[in-house]
Amino acid sequence: MIDLRSDTVTRPTPAMREAMAQAVVGDDVYGDDPTVRRLEARTAEVLGKEDAVYMPTGSMTNQVAIRAHTEPGDRVIMDIASHVVRSEGGGPAALSGATVQPLLGDRGIFTASQLRDALGVTHPGSPTTLTPPATLLTVENTHNGGGGSIWPLELLDEVVAIARAAGLRCHLDGARVWNASAATGIPPARYARDFDSVSVCFSKALGAPVGSALAGSSAFVARARRFKQLFGGGFRQAGIIAAGALHALENHRGDLAHDHEKAGHLADVLVSIPGIELVREHVETNILRFNVPGTAAGFVDACLARGVAMLVSGARAVRAVAHRDVSMDEMRRAAEVVREVSGGAGE
Repeated sequence: MIDLRSDTVTRPTPAMREAMAQAVVGDDVYGDDPTVRRLEARTAEVLGKEDAVYMPTGSMTNQVAIRAHTEPGDRVIMDIASHVVRSEGGGPAALSGATVQPLLGDRGIFTASQLRDALGVTHPGSPTTLTPPATLLTVENTHNGGGGSIWPLELLDEVVAIARAAGLRCHLDGARVWNASAATGIPPARYARDFDSVSVCFSKALGAPVGSALAGSSAFVARARRFKQLFGGGFRQAGIIAAGALHALENHRGDLAHDHEKAGHLADVLVSIPGIELVREHVETNILRFNVPGTAAGFVDACLARGVAMLVSGARAVRAVAHRDVSMDEMRRAAEVVREVSGGAGE
């Protein structure tokens, strides 16, 4: 099976398994796990922050960040197709009592003008108490729903500056910031520089089996640890899985450009297939979305019957994700399967 559903489907490498087997562990709830401490310190260093906290999932890191930055009733501004909106179970409302104000961006990237408009929702003459206070801006880079799109650094700096001038705190959902860095050469710490907090994932692009981290100032991370425990994220001997994440962080970032090449090859083939329409012709990182003839569900089923797994991401939209466990030859085969079924699936 050629599995292109996500970059979360990767298996640990032999070297990663060895690192996990040899990990020195302790009770992380007591702060006694040295491997977790090493991972957190190294993550903070890579992101240019004072501290970091290891958590089970990226959804938890994002939701802990929102809870730590806001009070119930606050307004959080983010793109309408962001992971926080679409794929985290309504967490802002359920866990923080926060109101999400979504912006309709282009592949997940909204403009400075859109943000200014969102910050000016109070009408002249209206009581200011009618409008939930905007206290947090959240940006996703790269943007999953946008097909792995990368925020231009100049625009990223601009929207953060606008938010800060309005008194907002800023959170970067950098689950795949590793991919943005690999594609542009801009260090992760530069992307994270002006944000109060940044979440990163080890189990997506980097191929670790479990985990994400939330980084920021020492004071912020201390507050985040409280909500990690509140949300059920307390680990015990977590060094076993932290060792896998640390191995991935230190050894796998340099491989991401190959994943981008594989995604680019698939895109090059797809543009030549009648009936297939790429959502964006130039694939920036490891994710591509394309529209198909008929229904996406029928198309995906037809591909699966031929040994290629992809994901439905809309009525006619399909998502494919390149990762370290899929070779270039397998990507070529996947492209041919798409060619085979593009004329009949979903009819």
